Amino acid sequence: MTHILAIDQGTTSSRALVFDKDIKVTATAQQEFQQHFPKSGWVEHDPEDLWQTTIDTCRDAISQAGLSAGDIAAIGITNQRETTVVWDATTGQAIHRAIVWQDRRTADYCRSLREDGHDKMITARTGLLADPYFSGTKLKWILDHVEGARERAAKGELLFGTVDSYLIWKLTNGAAHVTDATNAART
Repeated sequence: MTHILAIDQGTTSSRALVFDKDIKVTATAQQEFQQHFPKSGWVEHDPEDLWQTTIDTCRDAISQAGLSAGDIAAIGITNQRETTVVWDATTGQAIHRAIVWQDRRTADYCRSLREDGHDKMITARTGLLADPYFSGTKLKWILDHVEGARERAAKGELLFGTVDSYLIWKLTNGAAHVTDATNAART
């Protein structure tokens, strides 16, 4: 194992880069995916598209480098941090499209939180503003608007995460539901 695979799962495409032991890029691959705009101010991605383009670019970059998966010593992931995914804890199927960091559907709810004086408490506890940019209100929206989601979540049947968490869960066949501290800090 002599190489590092870097995954860049971004807003409009997934990329993979292979680095050698001298930290030189030996191969890259990139694939765009469709963005969905179901309503004005709403931005969504199909989590399966995120997953498939990530896997495809990883395989392509590893192949271009003349390597096999066994040659990869470590994987690093960078991603669109505030994008929110909720998926079935058993099957890995998302219950709704990923709500992207640019999405503004929870703007009215965030405004009501501020008007009701909750913004100071939110900032004190999280360091964040009451703004739809962050993941917390996106999660609430999914739980409130996807039929049965809140009940399933209460039973432990659903998992929530940012894109890194979803990809790691899929890469480990459901063995790891984790995130990076910097991603978690943005929820």
